[in-house]
Amino acid sequence: MSSSKHHIRNPHGAVRMTAEPQVPAKGGHRSQAHGGIHPLNSFIHRTQQFEALPLPLGLPPYHLDLAPLYNDPAFGDLKSLTEKSGKLIFHVTGDTGGVKNGIPQTKVADAMAEDLQGQELDRPQFFYHLGDVVYFNGEHDQYYEQFYEPYGKYSAPIVSIPGNHDGDPVDQNTPSLDGWVRFFMTKEPSIDGESGDEPRLTMTQPNPYWTLITPFATIVGLYTNVPEHGSIDSVQQQWLTNEFATADKDKAFIVALHHPIYSFDDHHSGSSRMADVIQQAINDSRRVPNLVLTAHVHNYQRIEREIIAGTKTPFLVVGNGGYHNLHHLPKDSSQVQDDQTGAKLIYGDDKRYGYLTLTVDGEAIRGTQTAIDLKSDEPQKNQDTFVYSGKALFLAEGQIVNL
Repeated sequence: MSSSKHHIRNPHGAVRMTAEPQVPAKGGHRSQAHGGIHPLNSFIHRTQQFEALPLPLGLPPYHLDLAPLYNDPAFGDLKSLTEKSGKLIFHVTGDTGGVKNGIPQTKVADAMAEDLQGQELDRPQFFYHLGDVVYFNGEHDQYYEQFYEPYGKYSAPIVSIPGNHDGDPVDQNTPSLDGWVRFFMTKEPSIDGESGDEPRLTMTQPNPYWTLITPFATIVGLYTNVPEHGSIDSVQQQWLTNEFATADKDKAFIVALHHPIYSFDDHHSGSSRMADVIQQAINDSRRVPNLVLTAHVHNYQRIEREIIAGTKTPFLVVGNGGYHNLHHLPKDSSQVQDDQTGAKLIYGDDKRYGYLTLTVDGEAIRGTQTAIDLKSDEPQKNQDTFVYSGKALFLAEGQIVNL
């Protein structure tokens, strides 16, 4: 990584009145794409239309406690383990489905499984998947090849928010999120017949957007649906703002969504629509996330943005979990800054697959990124390491944030 600095201006200018969203030019490396006015007719692109959500398993606010997240009884009570260790440790990555080439996903999954062999109090307690579990259309009959088999050695629980590929049905006769719901959103833990010789108890998440309650962190997960750059309705926006406003002030506050707010890649870029979603929740609640996790873009990026004076808020893209093609970053991806949004790329990797391990205690959020080079048999740990505050953060009186 070079220490030279680049300033990249985001030339979105005035809003364009157009029925067709504008996409970022290839090679632009902007932190955020501004698509003009999103068309009211969501059926312009059949494969990118807003899809209806399944019925939730219960009533709002769609909370799930860490304690019942189990797959292997020998793994123990996760809540008790977390309290005993004095920290929450978990894996994070997204865009994992190995539909065309399963080798990258398998190597990432095997490295994550190896982490579970460490000392009990220092091993990750679960895997938080950032969406796009199964390509290309979240099909239930693809779950064995792209989910059950690759994670057969991973004995810890796996929870998730859906990605656009999970929600984009293969045809009009298949419900959106059909495969995802059958594993992640069942009333009781059970064995899905699709798991074959790799049985894993299903998850009991209450809704596609939901909140995980743990002893050291509140993790709010959005479902940003299928359209490019994401889309949520007013009901989810209201729920999100309530989660911001009511989150425990004695815990770290982490937000997860599939479509990134900022990204310096040359394929998708970040989403101004998702920026609007998060900034509305911040401004209305006054609560600022300690960390924002995203995927969709197939690489790893750690981006910082100053929301509170003197405090850097990290926005991470962790979309290199195994889908075969990776999305490019600027050739010199160290300290790249977008003067228009204020986002700065601190670290980026568009050559290797990998995952993130987060450790949260009462004081801080610590992260370490593990990279997987297909030419090497050994995972390359600690490629990017960081520490951010785990204390509750709030906007100053009268401050309005614009992401």
